[in-house]
Amino acid sequence: MDTYAERPWLKRYDAGVPTTLQPYPEIPLHDFLRQAARKAPDSTALITSAELPVVGRKAHITTYAELDRSSDALAAALVDLGLKRGDRVALVMPNTVAFIISFYAILKAGGIVAAANPTFPPEKLQFQINDCDAEFVITLTLFYNAVKQIQPKTKIKTVIVANIKEYLPPLARTLFTLAKEKKTGHRLDSLAFGDHWLQALLTRYAGKRPDIQLKPDDLALFQYTGGTTGVSKAAMSTHRALVANTLQCKAMLLGSDQEYGNREIFLGAIPMFHVFGMVAVLSFAVGMGAKIILVPNARDFDDLLGVIAAFKPSIFMGVPALFNALNNHAQVQSGAMSLRSIRVCLSGSAPLPPAVKREFERLSGGTLLEGYGMSETPTASHSNPVKGENRPGAIGLPLPDMDVRIVSLDDGVDEVPVGEIGELIMHGPQLMIGYHGMPTETAHTLRERDGKTWLYTGDIARMDEDGYFFIVDRKKDMALIGGFNVYPNIIEKVLADHPAILEVGVAAIPHPEKEGQESLKAWVVTHPGQTVTEKELIEYASQRLAPYEVPRRISFIDALPKTVVGKTLRRELVQQEIQERQQRGTAATA
Repeated sequence: MDTYAERPWLKRYDAGVPTTLQPYPEIPLHDFLRQAARKAPDSTALITSAELPVVGRKAHITTYAELDRSSDALAAALVDLGLKRGDRVALVMPNTVAFIISFYAILKAGGIVAAANPTFPPEKLQFQINDCDAEFVITLTLFYNAVKQIQPKTKIKTVIVANIKEYLPPLARTLFTLAKEKKTGHRLDSLAFGDHWLQALLTRYAGKRPDIQLKPDDLALFQYTGGTTGVSKAAMSTHRALVANTLQCKAMLLGSDQEYGNREIFLGAIPMFHVFGMVAVLSFAVGMGAKIILVPNARDFDDLLGVIAAFKPSIFMGVPALFNALNNHAQVQSGAMSLRSIRVCLSGSAPLPPAVKREFERLSGGTLLEGYGMSETPTASHSNPVKGENRPGAIGLPLPDMDVRIVSLDDGVDEVPVGEIGELIMHGPQLMIGYHGMPTETAHTLRERDGKTWLYTGDIARMDEDGYFFIVDRKKDMALIGGFNVYPNIIEKVLADHPAILEVGVAAIPHPEKEGQESLKAWVVTHPGQTVTEKELIEYASQRLAPYEVPRRISFIDALPKTVVGKTLRRELVQQEIQERQQRGTAATA
């Protein structure tokens, strides 16, 4: 009997979650927006808020009809400016109304979205824009000069510029203009020849829409991987894949409550220039006709809490670092700020420490689910059930229509028995078609077997007898200590349960005394006002881990280096260790 082929996870689905969604609709991704605008044109799509002195928190509302019309107008403008079907457009801005208008406009014009982190240093932004051959960039005034700085080294021909204040509430817009615009770098008095103001284009092309007939297999997205283990790659995804994953997320998280969807309020805090926010928040919410509260900077925790208090979101997609920060915020701990409106949360992008899950659920009264996804499966492939059992440490169950296997780390072919570890591989309707310009990496990641295309994730995992999956670690992060395979992720989870520890990263470093061997090191961030010694942590770990799993070297630091979606950059920690050793060696010989 082939246990995997029987898909034991199907028996653990919540009531109302279908085992299959076949056949998927043959539509482009932006059709979800058109449907929402037709069904409820005056319903709120986007909420942009601002905290005003004395007056309090106010909101600017964008309806579904307005969002659809504005993205139609910008799409018509892009075509008129020379955008051709299949051209990539770099989208360089945080979570704003302008981002979402631009996102749907690019798709409606037949283009491909290539969203970038707007805070990238110039060389990283230049790499991404050159890699995707973008000739169009849509950005905010705050980042305009950075784009113009790199333009001569790229193929950029046209830049479209929005201002953050354009979708603020009226009084906030006035106060921002008078008090903050110039001070914060948002002020821009003029554009270079050939560049365009977003609002001018929306006015000029109001009422127009391009006649672009797209097919489900047309490309919609270049999503750049985080680059935590090397060079960032552009995962190419079609409209078909993005539509499928939107519907998979909707089915898994809503179950039999599908009609309740348009009453949901999403907290749009994770960046939409990353596929997690782009699909699990933006596309998911639009596919339901729900509201999205836009949070341009989720690291401003005071503002984030103010948004939660004012607009009472019911669904919150986030990352462990964000949930952890809210748990430990003084106003949340004191009870001055409540999280009780939040009904369902999905945590992804990094392992969710059990202590963080327990505390957030205690404070909110909601359910914090751990899930799993990749840029290559944009975005989700697994989730714990909303109403069913959430097994500690599990990434949950595969979404409808997912086929999942655990295969041997040695040959990548033989399926390992239930409960044993191996590489996680997946087949489903939402897989990317490959990496742009990287045939070797594509062939390594997407492989044919059993007449299907399988995505080799590079993650070490196991499946239990009920079909729950557990991530052990990345293959590239596995360490060899004393002849034993050691997984830093397991050690991090143990140490993170120590009451004094806020965050921890663990990685293998070159052994300082034994050439050619590895040693484990932990980098620890403690809770404010709490202390713990290296000796105490080693003793704590020794009681819970095998001797070869205990890190014997510990550094206390202020913060862990992370990607924008909260993945710890172990590679940077190791590099810092090597550099510090070199500096100590240089100082000793001086």
